[in-house]
Amino acid sequence: MLILSKSALLTKLLLFIINIKVITYKDIDCIRLGIYTYSLKGGGTERVTALMINYLSNESIFNIYVFSQRKKEENEYKIPDNIKRTYINEKYSSKQLKIQLKIKKIDILIYQFPHGDEINILNTFDKVKIIIYSHFCFLTWIYFYDIHFFKILYNSYKNSKYIVSLVPFENDYIFKKWGINSILMDNLVTFEYDKVIPSDLSSKNIIMIGRASDKFKRFDLGIQSMKYISKEIKDSEMKIISDLNKLENLKKLVINLNLENKVKFLGYALNPEEHFHNASLHIFSSVSEAFPMVLCETKVFGIPNILTGLDFVVMAKGGTIMIYDDNPESIAKVSIKILNNYKYRKKLGEEARESMKKYKNEKTIKNWIKLILAVYKGNESYYKLRKEKKKISIKEAENITKTQVRLINNREPFLKNLTVEILLNFSILEKILE
Repeated sequence: MLILSKSALLTKLLLFIINIKVITYKDIDCIRLGIYTYSLKGGGTERVTALMINYLSNESIFNIYVFSQRKKEENEYKIPDNIKRTYINEKYSSKQLKIQLKIKKIDILIYQFPHGDEINILNTFDKVKIIIYSHFCFLTWIYFYDIHFFKILYNSYKNSKYIVSLVPFENDYIFKKWGINSILMDNLVTFEYDKVIPSDLSSKNIIMIGRASDKFKRFDLGIQSMKYISKEIKDSEMKIISDLNKLENLKKLVINLNLENKVKFLGYALNPEEHFHNASLHIFSSVSEAFPMVLCETKVFGIPNILTGLDFVVMAKGGTIMIYDDNPESIAKVSIKILNNYKYRKKLGEEARESMKKYKNEKTIKNWIKLILAVYKGNESYYKLRKEKKKISIKEAENITKTQVRLINNREPFLKNLTVEILLNFSILEKILE
């Protein structure tokens, strides 16, 4: 038996502590990793995908293959030139994907679409392990109210081995009740605390960012609140940063409220940070989010946020004011208080930035690497990793669930009879939603 000297033991211990690869990569030569995305341009999911590709490409153990439903476009998020990329026609997605996974001998595929039918097909693949990376909170699909879609998606999750959730109360409480074996992860963030110069919060500018055409983002609430804000704060202005397509209703609303000089549609911004330096408030009126990039970004720039009921997202606390009704006057009242009091918004801004200190991409990517390696090694390693994850308390999860059910009751008349008990029982929920 080999007996190590004291110095050799110390060296081995230090290597264990400072270099995760010594332990984690043992007995693994190469993992052929596929990442399937819509594109590498546009929204938050695409930005996160590009970030993930860039970080994982630095790890010699991974051979990365990107599959996308859009061919290479101008102004895409950058990824290394040597990454192999394959176009998948959306119309024939499952068939083409199966062929490409076999040709490229993919070991693990990170799948990022909420398509239950396709997930069911992927789950039949013998030689490829599928990590379902869910970029949505389940509440999105309840509000969307496509029952067929909802049932197929979450039944496919129940039949899947590896699900990634970004939402603590969903992962730790709801999915557990539904029989879904998910693991909680953080997204990579586009801006990190140490690399950002915060807004000086000197303006009276309000920003709203995202897909303004999406009715569930509810940009109309922010615009309606400007009717009251502009009366109290004459030099206030709202800037909407969004693709300008399909915004006719919002533009008409601005005209009807006589806010043409107060609300500006700026269009899509590849680098939205140019607008963060001159903003003092962000109104985030969405009904459901998972790990919203825009909230991460505005908070790291030290911008106060008003949220409408999004107490379940992981970065909900710190520099945010939560409103639990959907009244534009309520949003306006809080906005006026923030914009009229520099010390108050400075305090909120500092709290917002401080809360983002813990989100470091180096730490997050290590957690993703651990997950990929655990999946590669098999179910036992995956379940062991799941158990290591810190969970929110049952009490907190129950309180969030009660609040969200109450909001659903108020927001959607056809779901006014939804109860916590129904929500937690997937079989009953399926029937009640029909």
